[in-house]
Amino acid sequence: MRKYIVLTILFVLPLVVYLFFASGINHFAKLPVLTNSVVDVSEFSNHTFKNKITVLGFFGNNIQDKHGDALNLNQKIYKRFYQFKDFQFIMVQPNGTSELILDLKNDLKTGTDTDLINWKFITIEEDKLGGLFNSLKTNLSLDSNAGTPYVFIIDRDSNLRGRDDDDGVKYGYDSRSVADINNNMLDDVKVILAEYRMALKKNNRYKESLD
Repeated sequence: MRKYIVLTILFVLPLVVYLFFASGINHFAKLPVLTNSVVDVSEFSNHTFKNKITVLGFFGNNIQDKHGDALNLNQKIYKRFYQFKDFQFIMVQPNGTSELILDLKNDLKTGTDTDLINWKFITIEEDKLGGLFNSLKTNLSLDSNAGTPYVFIIDRDSNLRGRDDDDGVKYGYDSRSVADINNNMLDDVKVILAEYRMALKKNNRYKESLD
């Protein structure tokens, strides 16, 4: 009897552990699509969400108060993934904030040794900014300065990605909170980039088979 127990532990238990982790991998293999067809920034700029992985933000008219939020994102997210050529940050700002944007860029440059070329800022009319934000269809809202501390993950098909689990729907990530960035956003960016890489490999294999 003891021999059978030992054999069970040696052979069955590893299989159970494997199935447990395998099911976990499948469960978290993709980040859920929360909103389809977000308005593309190409409608009012020379930038686009198409075929990119984008962190989208709205720092508002009081962008001078958001330097800490931007530095959190820069250190915890951008700095880790900026070398991925199709990864970008896009901050959509109200008209009239161009000089404040330059101040923020200078602050970011002094706080990192990374290339900031994929930190992109767009200035547009507030009504267009509001229309873009509303197209995300979240449970969040812009403040009186046309901004929000929350940032959003947009996939290469212009869809909003986030979490939909036992803790509820998570549309955005609080750039004020290092804990939210570290514990949630960092993992989710890893997942979406891994998904993107897999899609690229699949498409390349398909093209090679056609050739």
